[in-house]
Amino acid sequence: MSTIEFESRFDQLSAMLHSFAFKLTKNGEDAKDLFQETAFRAMTNREKFRPGTNFKAWLFTIMKNIFINNYRKKVKANTIMDSTDNMFYINSGSTVIANEADSNIMMDELTKMINNLEETMRVPFLMHYQGFKYQEIADHLELPLGTVKSRIFFARKELKRNVENFYQGFREATAR
Repeated sequence: MSTIEFESRFDQLSAMLHSFAFKLTKNGEDAKDLFQETAFRAMTNREKFRPGTNFKAWLFTIMKNIFINNYRKKVKANTIMDSTDNMFYINSGSTVIANEADSNIMMDELTKMINNLEETMRVPFLMHYQGFKYQEIADHLELPLGTVKSRIFFARKELKRNVENFYQGFREATAR
């Protein structure tokens, strides 16, 4: 499509484009701006129009997309970020006091259970808990690697059994 033909078809549809722009914006000045932006985009992208397709629909789609994009920008610009201090005590996050009593009690109980393990299992288990690798523990204790792994395994197994027994008894006592 030649430039002259493109512009003449655009001029034929300009009245309908003006009314569509006003229908979208409901404001005369905004409608003029929307029409002008549509005309600019259509003229700069006329090589993208495929001959044999609906020219009117192409222009109206351009206008509608411009309107939607502008609307989204306005909504985003009008979003208010409240950075003022919240003066309500219930919503105040600055005065939070962590109550670690439950976890402290549980850690004390676990520490007692670990200390009650036989020394042959307790030492490798604590070293593993502190981050030593199996081979490092074996070298430090001058034990075979398999022995270290089995002692740590049996220590875990005994601790698991002790925890289950302790808390099962605790549940039964609180259920009464």
